[in-house]
Amino acid sequence: MSTKKKKGASSPTSPELDARVRRSKETVLAVTHQMMSETGLSGVSIDEVSKRSGVAKTTIYRHWPSRADLLLEACSKLGSKFEVPDTGSFRGDIEALVMAIASYLRRAPATKILPSIVDAAEHDAKIARLLHAQVRAFIMAPLYEVIERAQKKAEIGEDHDASHLIARIVGPLFFRRWFSGESLDKNFVRAIIQSVIAAVDNCQ
Repeated sequence: MSTKKKKGASSPTSPELDARVRRSKETVLAVTHQMMSETGLSGVSIDEVSKRSGVAKTTIYRHWPSRADLLLEACSKLGSKFEVPDTGSFRGDIEALVMAIASYLRRAPATKILPSIVDAAEHDAKIARLLHAQVRAFIMAPLYEVIERAQKKAEIGEDHDASHLIARIVGPLFFRRWFSGESLDKNFVRAIIQSVIAAVDNCQ
């Protein structure tokens, strides 16, 4: 029996096949992300993802052996790290960064998904680790960087606990976004910034 390949046929590792695989994965992840924004994690099923994306379930399971694996990858792409400002002063850096975080919380579709991830994290250790890593990477890490830089420049004392200062920022923002329902307006954000600056100044 001849084992010659048909002319023009794609090999298993051809660029064309690789591109198709990449497109199908991107489509599935986009559909999964959209469904999460509509219903939270609990409303996502492989059947519905397959139906909406047009990608066969067998193909989806080839890339993600379980629904949990698909959700984990989709959740891991919810946000990217905020750029760390360098205005020349601690106050300027904190103000620019907190304003950016508040704007993100007001508008980003991902923030509609986060509460369901928090809920799922209570019951799934993998999602809990992912949630911690994601929030720390794209929200907490830039704040730590700004605070540590200010300490190295002696703008604020090294005795300040960075985690306490960050709690003063993130706590009120998260509370208003997901619990009280009040607006994350500029006056509220400026009050948070002033609270952090006052805490630093009072301990100088």
